[in-house]
Amino acid sequence: MFQGFRNDGHKKNEIHVAAMGLKLEGYPGSGTFAHGVHPPDHKKLSKDAAIRVMPTPEMVVLALHQNIGGPCDPMVKPRQTVQWGELIGKGSTFVSTTLHASVPGIVQRPVRVTLANGRHMDTLPIKTEGELPSGQDLWDEIFGGDWPTTGLNAYEPTQISRDINDAGLVGLGGAAFPTHVKITPGDKKPIHTLIVNGCECEPYLTSDYRLMVEAPVSIITGALLAGRSVGAERIVIGVEDNKMPAVAALKKATDGTGIQIAVVKTKYPQGSEKHLIQAVIKRQVPLGGLPSDVGVAISNVGTMAAVARAVIHKKPLTHRVISVTGGGIVNPSNVLAPIGVSFGALIDFCGGLTPGAARMVAGGPMMGFAFANPNTPVTKGTGGLTVMTRDEVNAGEETACVRCGKCVDVCPMNLVPTKIAMASRHQDIALSRRYNIMACFECGSCAYTCPAHIPLVQLIRVGKALVAAGGI
Repeated sequence: MFQGFRNDGHKKNEIHVAAMGLKLEGYPGSGTFAHGVHPPDHKKLSKDAAIRVMPTPEMVVLALHQNIGGPCDPMVKPRQTVQWGELIGKGSTFVSTTLHASVPGIVQRPVRVTLANGRHMDTLPIKTEGELPSGQDLWDEIFGGDWPTTGLNAYEPTQISRDINDAGLVGLGGAAFPTHVKITPGDKKPIHTLIVNGCECEPYLTSDYRLMVEAPVSIITGALLAGRSVGAERIVIGVEDNKMPAVAALKKATDGTGIQIAVVKTKYPQGSEKHLIQAVIKRQVPLGGLPSDVGVAISNVGTMAAVARAVIHKKPLTHRVISVTGGGIVNPSNVLAPIGVSFGALIDFCGGLTPGAARMVAGGPMMGFAFANPNTPVTKGTGGLTVMTRDEVNAGEETACVRCGKCVDVCPMNLVPTKIAMASRHQDIALSRRYNIMACFECGSCAYTCPAHIPLVQLIRVGKALVAAGGI
């Protein structure tokens, strides 16, 4: 959390699965999880905005490290001409992936830039020469056409995984974990369930929602292929109950496939892997464990659409849908944009900034990163750009902790955030470990509820970095 999302004491969303006459048929989960928060979602700004295709930008800047794991090794040199979709970076380790040119053009001299998350990364800039297909043609190239939902047994699991790696796919829900690693066939941890995450619980963001509404069949095709790769016995798509048009579109697309839709309660952070698993199949991932420890693979709806394109059409990941939203944007939109485009170009495409624009956040206000430079490039994991006004930003100054316990009450991981944050502030690595700092996934629920405006998430992030580095 960028520390500044306004908490207006928003009341709990009382809509729930049972009240809507819906239940998770065939699944033991209750459709929700313990704790969490109900921030105002602000999704009305862009939820009805159909996905628009961005014109070809003059320049893209492609970071060589856009995923969890190892970076890419560059495969091109300055002044080299590249085509759209051409391989320009190759993964250096198994937990890594490839990188492709998102525009045709001339490779420029490598530069080191600061990404929205504050990390300094080497990049390959490409100056555009030539044009991508425009408008509907580009949409059809990426999401259009016929997506098969039968006859997919002809695709071998190992080949599916290889195609996904060759296409440079990562989790498009934000974590950017290399997708081929998640769905590589293996015997050590058999997978019985593939859960496709369509919750999109982050306030403001609607890119996944629009994709479910506008391109549901590509998601289903990708899910069937991913399910075959991991050997899953069942596939379920989890969608929050505030996205019923998406549920309807997916239900129509899943007809005859055996895929089920789990309509889960709208609550933050319902889209967290561990909590969606708990909501759907009532299994708890052990502390420090992975979904595979309970026989589950889980991936985002946007990732599944990219899987379909990678396997069926052998096309790499070069574009993604991004929500450009917030009170600071003139025309909040959902945009199909090339990876590496600048946030500033996205803002210009959406009409520019309103007079009250005050804060740019890569992602949403709960788990996103505030940044200041509009020339910062988009990466594969960028699902949104939220530009907030002064009225939307919480400008409260930090005061002393009042021991109210609100952060403990809302923590979905049953941690004591204030204790972890204070241990981090005092650089007490041993105490941070004792309070299970690495179990925190930085959802921001604690900071959202803190009446003292303590930057809990920022402090915890610093502590986690110290722990990962082996202390100081």
